[in-house]
Amino acid sequence: MKAFIKDDILYIEKEDLPQYQKGKSIVRNNYFWALKSISDYTPINGDWEFASEIWIALSRMLLFFTNSGYLGYQETMLEFSDDTLIPDVLRSISTKL
Repeated sequence: MKAFIKDDILYIEKEDLPQYQKGKSIVRNNYFWALKSISDYTPINGDWEFASEIWIALSRMLLFFTNSGYLGYQETMLEFSDDTLIPDVLRSISTKL
């Protein structure tokens, strides 16, 4: 998931957010609701925002879904641009573009 950090807020770009699909995969829908539940702001057509206070919870949740084997790395890893300094708390679930 493409992400960026601005003013201690992590943004996950709207194009890479999981989608809720009624009647589809339970794992993917649980992932959608889990991610949405810890987000600070989730506009319908915008990037989701995560305050630095919950980054540890976000990291643990993303690692859990990664290790489950049901979702791929593209869906559970945060992708940052090369010039981004990745905070230690997010390093285990992050990569550079």
